[in-house]
Amino acid sequence: MKLAIFASGDGSNAENIIKYFNSRDCDGEVALVVSNRQSAKVVQRAGQLNVPVAVLSRDEINDPDKLCHLMDRHDINAVILAGFLLPIPTFLIKRYNNLIINIHPALLPKYGGKGMYGRHVHEAVVAAGEAETGITIHYVTEHYDEGEIIFQAKTAISPDDGPDEVAEKVHALEYLYYPKVIAETLLR
Repeated sequence: MKLAIFASGDGSNAENIIKYFNSRDCDGEVALVVSNRQSAKVVQRAGQLNVPVAVLSRDEINDPDKLCHLMDRHDINAVILAGFLLPIPTFLIKRYNNLIINIHPALLPKYGGKGMYGRHVHEAVVAAGEAETGITIHYVTEHYDEGEIIFQAKTAISPDDGPDEVAEKVHALEYLYYPKVIAETLLR
């Protein structure tokens, strides 16, 4: 199973996933990282781990010929989203039906949808006075954060926690669970 990770930012989750698959004798590997930003740290992280990187513009991502050719060239079987901030094109969702997985930094269906990512989610969780938050790993559909839930994990929030503390707790869950759930879901 050859995986492509799509990421737009820092890439700590992408790095964690790559290292997870590199350190195990399993039938999966990260064969490609796709980013929409040349300046994204994920580009550097993937390069240091010897994973091929493709930086594509929004137009290139939305071009079936370009994106599908890239996926075919790397024999990609499934797609993992790790902080990718552009919508996934419908043609790709159809091509990889139930083979595109995303992680959301909250317990869906709460705090999901367009514009709800990263710090925006943590700020909303804190503003609402939630006693817990967590992660949701789900299949990607044409609607933001509405795909079938594969896995959720929770963490308590203290009344003194701000968005940064919530982010730390959520990142710990992401690093612990996301690679394992990917392997369990896709490498059955």
